[in-house]
Amino acid sequence: MKLPLFKRITGLTAFVLLLSSFYSRADGDLSSFPARSSPQWLRDSVIYEIFPRDFSPAGNLDGVTAKLDQLQSLGVNILWLMPIHPIGEKFRKGEFGSPYSVKDYYAINPDYGTPDDFKKLVAEAHKRGMKVIMDLVANHTAWDSVVMEHPDFYKHNAQGNIIPPVPEWTDVAALNYTNASLREYMIAMLTYWVQTYGVDGFRCDSAAMVPTDFWQQARAALVKVDPEIILLAEASKPELLVSAFDLDYSWPLLGAEDQVLLNGAPALSIRRSWEKSRLQFPKGALHMEISDDHDEARAINRFGVKGALAASALIFTLDGVPLIYNGMEIGDAGESSGDALFRKKNISWQTPEHPDLRDTYQDLIRLRHEYPALCNSSVQWLHNSEETKLLTFLRADDKDELLVVINFSGSPASGKIDLKNPEGFTPVKISGAPGSDDSPLPAFHLDGYEWRIFHRPAVPAGALAHLENNQDKSIGQNEH
Repeated sequence: MKLPLFKRITGLTAFVLLLSSFYSRADGDLSSFPARSSPQWLRDSVIYEIFPRDFSPAGNLDGVTAKLDQLQSLGVNILWLMPIHPIGEKFRKGEFGSPYSVKDYYAINPDYGTPDDFKKLVAEAHKRGMKVIMDLVANHTAWDSVVMEHPDFYKHNAQGNIIPPVPEWTDVAALNYTNASLREYMIAMLTYWVQTYGVDGFRCDSAAMVPTDFWQQARAALVKVDPEIILLAEASKPELLVSAFDLDYSWPLLGAEDQVLLNGAPALSIRRSWEKSRLQFPKGALHMEISDDHDEARAINRFGVKGALAASALIFTLDGVPLIYNGMEIGDAGESSGDALFRKKNISWQTPEHPDLRDTYQDLIRLRHEYPALCNSSVQWLHNSEETKLLTFLRADDKDELLVVINFSGSPASGKIDLKNPEGFTPVKISGAPGSDDSPLPAFHLDGYEWRIFHRPAVPAGALAHLENNQDKSIGQNEH
């Protein structure tokens, strides 16, 4: 199709110049700046990533719509759809090609259905109180994309040939954001999906490879259409959260989880990674917490079932917005990384040998909905006597306190938590999680990969202040 011409987006130059002063800091430290304000419903949410090709045997949008009641029952409230556009055929990888090789940004993959099918999916999700975000691949297109009608929209080498973003990504061609007309086209396209289909935001692929000032332009245009639009960056780049994005990937924490659960690093490494991010990111920065997604081998394959649940216990109780990748809740062990993007492998919803973890995830989600303390940004780390194995921390607000204890090793751990006032804590019942042992807090005994969550009503403000004055404070104690 012919690409329409669009009016130039103006009025952002001064704003971009102001923000550039933030990013020119020699040390790269943005922790003294506030992160952009995001809708509270985002902080309170759980994101569910869907690969439509694999989500149902039909592999289409109707297959997603048919399971909306199940997703609502699970408790998730943001549905992230991996790219739904037609896939390029030139230089395609595998039989089906990567959904991140987009042939037409304005179209829906005919294998997935029709525009009306997508409108129905979004409308039915909204009826159930769920938001829908689309995957946006802004960094590159397929080699046979309709955008190729404008070769000046692409990056070229010294010989004048269009190039891929990185040499290994041979199935896609890199877009050039020094071209103002490309920016106009992309922003108009994003606006189209919000206005025509009512989508609630975008997960932005390879966001750090696209200039930050483009994302600022896109944000400024989109909020005029929907003031509560959300943008999720596939990145871990502090400057993106100052004004452009609502949240990003908690990749450093995921890396620490892998080091601990796969390579035997001390559990304290996870806390140190969290603390380091607090020193680098803007105040109140929001991260999507992950242990599993389409770029990772399944967590139960990497960590085993018990280790995967320990990782999930962390991402559902730490600050941030947790992610479930489709199939996690039924213990799907099918390969989800590598060349899995280029073929079709149905999620095994009915395989009896898989551990059904739905009740566990449902209870973890319910806990977040029941206790807003799990959705704020305050984390108080507590020392314990087995910090090579255990993480212990408090999440609190003016109504509730939740104590989280996770054994990240495969061997038993016993000891004490540095908790000055353990009175009133009772274990929270989580399906599939171990019951309480006979050790009264602050003592503990957990078998390998076991974890527990305790709750009590918040202590009065005066008593809490006294407690904190006597507590060994960590960097994470104060609200950012």
